[in-house]
Amino acid sequence: MIAARILIVEDDRIVARDIQHQLSRMGHVIVGMSASGEDAVRLACSQQPDLVLMDIRLEGEMDGIEAARRIRDAHRIPIIFLTAYANDEVVHRASLTEPFGYLLKPFEEPQMRTVIQMALYKHASDTRLRLSERRYAATLASIRDGVILCDRDGRVDFMNRAAETMTGWTAPEAAGQPLSAVFVAVDEETHEPLEDFSALVLRSGDFAPPERQSRLLPRGGDGAGHPPAGIGPAGLVAGLVVEERCSAIIDDDGALVGSILVFRDLTQRRQIAEALRTAQADLAHIGRLTMMGELAAAVAHEVNQPLMAIVTNAGTCLRHLSLPRPDLDKTRVVVERIVRDAQRAGDVVRSIRALARRTPVDPGWVDMSALIADTLELVRAELRRARISVETDLQAGPPWVHGDRVQLQQLILNLVMNAIEAMAATSTATSTAAAVGAEPAERRLRIVTGGADGWIRVRVEDSGPGIAEADVDAIFRALYTTKPDGLGMGLSISRSIVELHGGRLTASPGTPGGSVFEFVLPVSPGGQ
Repeated sequence: MIAARILIVEDDRIVARDIQHQLSRMGHVIVGMSASGEDAVRLACSQQPDLVLMDIRLEGEMDGIEAARRIRDAHRIPIIFLTAYANDEVVHRASLTEPFGYLLKPFEEPQMRTVIQMALYKHASDTRLRLSERRYAATLASIRDGVILCDRDGRVDFMNRAAETMTGWTAPEAAGQPLSAVFVAVDEETHEPLEDFSALVLRSGDFAPPERQSRLLPRGGDGAGHPPAGIGPAGLVAGLVVEERCSAIIDDDGALVGSILVFRDLTQRRQIAEALRTAQADLAHIGRLTMMGELAAAVAHEVNQPLMAIVTNAGTCLRHLSLPRPDLDKTRVVVERIVRDAQRAGDVVRSIRALARRTPVDPGWVDMSALIADTLELVRAELRRARISVETDLQAGPPWVHGDRVQLQQLILNLVMNAIEAMAATSTATSTAAAVGAEPAERRLRIVTGGADGWIRVRVEDSGPGIAEADVDAIFRALYTTKPDGLGMGLSISRSIVELHGGRLTASPGTPGGSVFEFVLPVSPGGQ
């Protein structure tokens, strides 16, 4: 049996002494005895007993019921009423004080023992429950997600501080209001009103519905959330972008008794993501400009060749046309060459402009094999200057990649230029070998594409000095470089581009030597 500190409030001193002896035999401690309501309230405050045995009829103006009410309101101490009167009016008044039991005089010790044990057990359970509720309330109040509890009719029972901030309603204002008035959500794209999640859950009994994203409109000036209040300047819809989750609340019998709506503000997260994308685009643009500087000589050569051919062919045309009887068929062939060379020079200039220009991401369907071929044309002079042979095995036609063509071309260009620079680093060793009559090492660039299971795989191999196992991950870190004049940004930007397109980029040592860079991207089998 639980030993307790008990206050006895009884105006009959003989009965009070008898109760005292019985409680002592049970092992309880008597902290005080009182015959009046006023004195009982004072003793309860000073002694803080575990339990009060309270007679309903007492000396003085304050009866036991009023004393019990004051003790309960101030200290939440459990009370058992002692009375010889059990009429309906007395029981009704006493019940309003939420007593933990009744003992009708006269009573026996076993009866009192049982009532006291039950009262102490119930009070301990209630205390644990209140503590648990406080913990949950403190947890809900402190989390950043908005939380709204609704009853089975879809009316607000509770909302935490985050929900107050996001909806513009205070908890007292929202209490009893339909959720559809407090939480007004519209579709992000169409701005059409959405049915509140709680109503969907309560109607379907779905305990784990999918999440959805919506725009939570601000509370209107009339004190309610209405779509017109969310219309900003130029017709733009104001409010927060939120992610909602809603679940049903069921009781022990499996009956649906309410719902809980949890939502979080995605606005700041989206702003951060947009800022990150902008920073990545700026970094990629800087990388392209840097690469253009490295390719300046090769680009000049690629443009100069068709221009010189145009000059030569134009001179030929003039000579043909100056003849007494011009050969128009030959002249037409030469003019066609001029047009072809002009188009070739224009293609090179357009490619350079696209790479150098700072433009927003413009996703579309891209044929990766054709893009690789175009990129190799751009660096053809650089490959020839470095005496690098190129081998390609490019998959024709679909699959296509949905992405930004400029960024994907920058990715290919980064990997090809990385291979060219790696193999150019062996030039000294090659020259030395040639000087002593040895066979110089072959410089070879190989690019292979293939696709399977919804992915396209692009593999870039070179015959350069290779990658140490310890550097396989480090080479993708920003500012990491093994080149004396390198910035250490090319491969870092390349990986960012691949990940932005939902793929992954890896590096590994080649066999028997060199390096292998491989990336995979999700594809669309149908292309455009």
